[in-house]
Amino acid sequence: MADEKKMATREGYGRGLVALGAAHEDVVVLDADLAGSTKTGMFAKAYPDRHFNCGIAEADMMCVAAGFAANGFVPFASSFAMFAAGRAFEQIRNSIGYPHLNVKIGATHGGLSVGEDGASHQCCEDFALMRSIPGMVVICPADGVEAAVKAAYEYQGPVYLRMGRLAIPVFHEDGFKFKIGKGEILREGTDIAIIANGLMTYEAIKAGEALEAMGIHARIVNMSTIKPLDEELVLKCAKECGKIITCEEHSIIGGLGEAVCSYLAETCPVPVKRIGVNDKFGCSGTAAEVLKAYGLSAEHIVEVTKAFLNR
Repeated sequence: MADEKKMATREGYGRGLVALGAAHEDVVVLDADLAGSTKTGMFAKAYPDRHFNCGIAEADMMCVAAGFAANGFVPFASSFAMFAAGRAFEQIRNSIGYPHLNVKIGATHGGLSVGEDGASHQCCEDFALMRSIPGMVVICPADGVEAAVKAAYEYQGPVYLRMGRLAIPVFHEDGFKFKIGKGEILREGTDIAIIANGLMTYEAIKAGEALEAMGIHARIVNMSTIKPLDEELVLKCAKECGKIITCEEHSIIGGLGEAVCSYLAETCPVPVKRIGVNDKFGCSGTAAEVLKAYGLSAEHIVEVTKAFLNR
């Protein structure tokens, strides 16, 4: 793995858009008066004629994006996850999902790590909402290098990209090629499989190292694509490890854990423990404080793993 450095996935999103804009003239970027926060300001500076500020009107922005897509452009519509997935759900469903238009939704500030902004801005329901839309691809990158912008562009159809505000360790090498629907094994092991995405992937890596020191060999899997799920890899983990833990900065309802459980219940039932937000709203505090309070940490993964193996 690369030497540890930190970057928010939203930063990777902004950089990815600039690179994509240089290679493809059909790329346009829309934002809801949040260019500084979503990092689309990088694209606006490089390509001002292809950046459109739609104002604080996410529902309208999604319809504008649909119009761009219907006319051959590839729009990236950007806002906070709470407003992109929440406020504009109807427009995404009816104007983008139903006609299966080639719109990419860049949703930043997802999960609890928004921190001090509190429950009104901590979106832990977006995976569930976007997974429910037929044909929608749902991705939550694990670091800034894996931001998946290029892969989203190359896919023909709607994509929901969820990024975070918090700077997190980068463990992918520059030049890493993200593939939609493909997970990756980061650490081998057969005692248990820990499947994670987003910032929880690095926490799972740290947990795996701690467990190894205890003589527990955990397989650590990065599953950044929530839909379509890498069913082949999930099945491999179930058969070879016997027990699975899922980790996500999202409600345990409707997210990665539920996707894994739903698939395995029909193919290879094994015990699964879901680590995530347990049917609660968030609260205000620093990102580190809130994540720790809700059990989204390597230390909590270690404790859950030990208890799960001894059950």
